[in-house]
Amino acid sequence: MSREILLLVDALAREKNVTRDVVFGALESALASAMKKRFREDADVRVSIDRETGEYEAFRRWLVVPDEAGLQEPDRETLLSDAREDVADIDIGEYVEEGLEPIEFGRIGAQAAKQVILQRIRDAEREQLLNDFLERGESIVSGTVKRVDKGDLIIEIGKIEARLPRSEMIPRENLRVSDRVRAYVLKIDRAARGQQVILSRAAPDFIRQLFENEVPEIEQGLLELKGAARDPGVRAKIAVVAHDRRIDPIGTCVGMRGSRVQAVRNELGGEQVDIVLWSDDPAQFVIGALAPANVQSILVDEDRHAMDVVVDEDNLAIAIGRSGQNVRLASELTGWQINIMTPDESRARQDAERDGLRQVFIQKLDVDEEVADILINEGFTGLEEIAYVPIQELLEIEAFDEDTVNELRTRARNALLTDAIAQEERVDAAQDLLSLEGITPELAAKLAESEVLTRDDLADLAVDELVEITGIEEDAAKALIVAARAHWFDTDAAD
Repeated sequence: MSREILLLVDALAREKNVTRDVVFGALESALASAMKKRFREDADVRVSIDRETGEYEAFRRWLVVPDEAGLQEPDRETLLSDAREDVADIDIGEYVEEGLEPIEFGRIGAQAAKQVILQRIRDAEREQLLNDFLERGESIVSGTVKRVDKGDLIIEIGKIEARLPRSEMIPRENLRVSDRVRAYVLKIDRAARGQQVILSRAAPDFIRQLFENEVPEIEQGLLELKGAARDPGVRAKIAVVAHDRRIDPIGTCVGMRGSRVQAVRNELGGEQVDIVLWSDDPAQFVIGALAPANVQSILVDEDRHAMDVVVDEDNLAIAIGRSGQNVRLASELTGWQINIMTPDESRARQDAERDGLRQVFIQKLDVDEEVADILINEGFTGLEEIAYVPIQELLEIEAFDEDTVNELRTRARNALLTDAIAQEERVDAAQDLLSLEGITPELAAKLAESEVLTRDDLADLAVDELVEITGIEEDAAKALIVAARAHWFDTDAAD
């Protein structure tokens, strides 16, 4: 037995060009797996092989756990109090071991063990190759297209293979077998049976890394890339900021006669690159991101994390871009929802919002148009502000005396209380709707206002009707209506 083990270890170590310790470790695992088959329960078995003689010992072991924790895996654990009855100085996290009789190795056993060992060695070799690759710390790698697999490209990078999925390629890019290609290391999937390194040429981080390679000032910390957004193969926007006032961030990224940005464009198949000056002022950042369009004015809505951007007719098409590309990339780069509109559209929206707010104040506060307009002109946008802002802000309005201010605050609070009670009643009336996934109490209250109280009421709505009632997105409205209609089909199936 011992001689067979030593011969097997030496032969595999030479054949696979690995150390004897790697083979011994694999063989110990194989023997432990074989010995576990003696037990019906899930036993924990450890095997130790003497590296000089080839003799081995086998043990069944139990992990020592605290008494208060109890046994989570009774077949593999023992309580500290029980363990100390046998070994007085044993501690939590150590093992109680019991010797096992060795198994007969034999020719069949040796062959089976060899297969297990070979698989373990292959796994170890693969893991080592991956670790060597990761140690290089490369974000962008170069390789050769080895073959095509279900539309994906398999890229050979040194001794490892990486996968470039079709979805991560630049559209209309024609890469063939034997072509050299550069790509960004998107992720490492250690659980994958095939290629574990996943590459991308479409990710925004690819263009960021390309600029970092082309612009040494970024590595030196004089410049920083704050973000990137791409329509792969067509257009991209990057945001840069200088940490040294003597440096022009945009000019530095462009390079002498456009050499730096041109090198990036060549790698990306001629993709147009807009370099935007980053700003910690969100409005200024959005204005820069919409270039080359000129912005007239901008209104920031912090609650919706959105901005209404006004441009004149001449700049409207430029701001939106072909198929909405410019505004979409600007939105991705800045992280803000951007709504482009003309001055006429902006005025119409402001007038509509003002009219709506005026009607709320007239109805809820029982005041005339003149008082409502005074409140609007002073910047009040809702009943909550009138009810709960510091009273001094209202007293500073020249048109109001102290009695008027107190009366307005009282009416505002009473209106809010009445609305809250009414909303609770509407939610109670729409209990059937609340059982649907995606229906919040606020949404149920809006539906109840329009006499939509049950699943059937909701199911009878058209998508545009639901959007108009609730203000939710069209896709969300479709999903809610489908969910509301689901019980119809369940009933049909039962019948």
